[in-house]
Amino acid sequence: MKKLRYVFVILLFVSCKSTYKTQDFATEKHPKAPNYGNRNSWAVLPNTYPKGLKKYTTVQISNLKADVFYIYPTLNTDKNDIRWNVPIDDVEQQQKILHKVVKYQASPFANSGKIYVPYYRQAHIRAYRMYKGRKEALALAYADVKKAFAYYLEHYNNGRPIILVGHSQGTTHGIQLLKDFFDDKPLQKQLIAAYLPGIRIQPNEFKTIKPMNSPTQTGGFVSWNTRKRGTYPNFKNWYKGSVTTNPITWDAQKTTTFSQHKGFLYSNDVLYPQSLKIEVTDGLIWSTVPKFPKRFVMSFIKNYHVGDINLFWQDIKENVELRTKTWFAKKN
Repeated sequence: MKKLRYVFVILLFVSCKSTYKTQDFATEKHPKAPNYGNRNSWAVLPNTYPKGLKKYTTVQISNLKADVFYIYPTLNTDKNDIRWNVPIDDVEQQQKILHKVVKYQASPFANSGKIYVPYYRQAHIRAYRMYKGRKEALALAYADVKKAFAYYLEHYNNGRPIILVGHSQGTTHGIQLLKDFFDDKPLQKQLIAAYLPGIRIQPNEFKTIKPMNSPTQTGGFVSWNTRKRGTYPNFKNWYKGSVTTNPITWDAQKTTTFSQHKGFLYSNDVLYPQSLKIEVTDGLIWSTVPKFPKRFVMSFIKNYHVGDINLFWQDIKENVELRTKTWFAKKN
C-alpha cells in the first residue's frame, strides 16, 4: 500500500494542505551546491541504473545511440518541513528518486536512450503557492539543473541526440532548459523530443520549438495535465489555452477508446492495457477511472497529476521508440 499511496494518493493530500510552515528564504542556510563531476551528484548514469530501472531496460545500454535527460518532479510535500530546498544527500529524498519516480517515470524511455538523472536542490511544494521566497527557491533548483545539463553536454553527450523528460517541477526546469540550450540554438538539431507533462505550457512558449501533433514528429515537445473526467483544478482557468497532447494517439484526436490505450504501469509493477479512455479538453486530459485492482481508491481522487506518465506508460514507451527511430531515419 505504500507504493499505492505514492503513485496516486499523495496529490490528494497535498491539494488539501492550505498552509505550510516556512521561513524567510534570505535567512535560510542553503544546502551545499552539487559538484556534477562527482558521481554522487547523479541519481542515475548509464553505468549506475537502480534495480527498478534495470527491470524495464530490455536492450543493451551500450548499444543505445540517444540520450535521455530526466528531471524528476516535486517530492518534498511535507507541510512541516521549513526548508526551501532539499540537499542532494537527503537520504529520504534519494530513496523517493531512485525507487519511485525513476522507476515509474524514467523507465518508459529506457529502451530509447541512455538515462541521465542529476540530483538537484529541489524546491519544496510551497514554491508553487503564494509564499514569499518561492521564486528564489525555484531559481536555486534550476541553477543546479542547468549546471548538470551543461556538465552532461561537455562530458557525456558527444554529439548524440537528446530526449528531454520532466514532470511537474521537472517540467518547470525542462522548459527553461529548452530556452537556454535548444530554442533557436544549434543544439536544437540534436533534440529528438521533449516530454514535459504536469505543468502548463503555452503553444508559443518557445521561438522555434513547437508542439508535436503527430506520433512520428521530432524536434518539438509534448505536454498534458491529467484529471478525472469532468473535474477542474481549483486554480481557475490556469490550464486554458495550454498545449494538450493526446498521450495515447499523439495526434489531433479528441477522444479515445479503451482498446486504444496500450498500458498503465501500476505500483504492483503490472501493466494494465485497455484500462482507460480519455477526452482532450481545453488544457486538460480527462481520464476515466483506470481499471486496475482496488480501483475504488481512484474514484475519490480528481487530480491524476501524479500519474501523468505511468497512466500512459506503454503508450509513451512505444511513442518515444517510434520518434527515436524516425529521428535516426531522417539523418540517414
